[in-house]
Amino acid sequence: MTVVKRLDAVARPAWDRFVLDACPEASFFHLSGWQTVIEGGFGQHCHFLYAERDGQICGVLPLVHVRSRLFGDRLISNGFTVGGGVAALDDEARASLDAEALRLMAELGVDSLEYRRSGAHPDDPRWRIQTGIYANFSRPIAEDETACLSQIPRKQRAVLRKAIENGGLEAAVERSPDRFLPLYRRTMRDHGTPVFGTRYFGLLMAEFGARADCQTIYHQGEPISSVLNFYFRDAVLPYYTGCQPQARKLGANDFMYWQVMRRARAHGFTRFDFGRSKLGTGPYAYKHNWGFEPEPIVHEFVMAPGKAPPDLTPKNPKFQLFIALWRRLPLPVAALLGPPIVREIG
Repeated sequence: MTVVKRLDAVARPAWDRFVLDACPEASFFHLSGWQTVIEGGFGQHCHFLYAERDGQICGVLPLVHVRSRLFGDRLISNGFTVGGGVAALDDEARASLDAEALRLMAELGVDSLEYRRSGAHPDDPRWRIQTGIYANFSRPIAEDETACLSQIPRKQRAVLRKAIENGGLEAAVERSPDRFLPLYRRTMRDHGTPVFGTRYFGLLMAEFGARADCQTIYHQGEPISSVLNFYFRDAVLPYYTGCQPQARKLGANDFMYWQVMRRARAHGFTRFDFGRSKLGTGPYAYKHNWGFEPEPIVHEFVMAPGKAPPDLTPKNPKFQLFIALWRRLPLPVAALLGPPIVREIG
């Protein structure tokens, strides 16, 4: 018999063993540490559910109740990340977790239930399928440096070689987000996007320990580009990034990703997960230029009567004036105003 339970401190080790070792479809965004990071960093309540049979976990579902005066109340798996949904060993465990999520949706009276990266309900009319918006980019890292370079298309390879050969760029691995944060804030402000707060990044680095670091590129002693990476099973995931305006001219971002790739391979990681990008955007084109092929991402929604899936992407015409105004904010003001807005977006 399968039963569904709520994650507590006692069950956390078993939850993470399941995610890391037992369930192939589980991702970094299913780890139990996200409950601590999200509740502490955003003040939103988590409902981390797991299915148990014969005393063993057979499925997990991390849910975040995102309460927002601007965008309505939603249950998201997994909120504030790009992954989630049910990760299970069999259909019985999946069905049990789905049923509890739907019951919880009704109990809380939220507008929607969202699974990020799912697609497990193609024939269930309750679930709305959303495709053709996001794609993920991932591929193996060649062990030999020459072979790794050959994976990169000629034009992008020339940009990278120039950055390597010109010198003047130095890479440093850092366990603190202090150098990363100013670069991240600047890039997000320039894109017209509110930033996550300092507390969130501190919790992130503390909670995931050796599974997270920052790779920062210096030019003449000044940090000009930085990326916060996650490590999960055999993969490195460059996740948050930021840079100074001159980074592009110097090829600092290209040099940075190359350094992340080669260092990860040297430490036994064999896959580079370049992450999710929206179709038709600059990041989508950039990752494709590196020779990565897009893998379509499926989102799934169950909507309350009369509700439609929210469009909170920067491409939404409703947000164009906000984006234009945000780009004009002084950096300290954007850093101050960003976190209260982000906590409502999820």
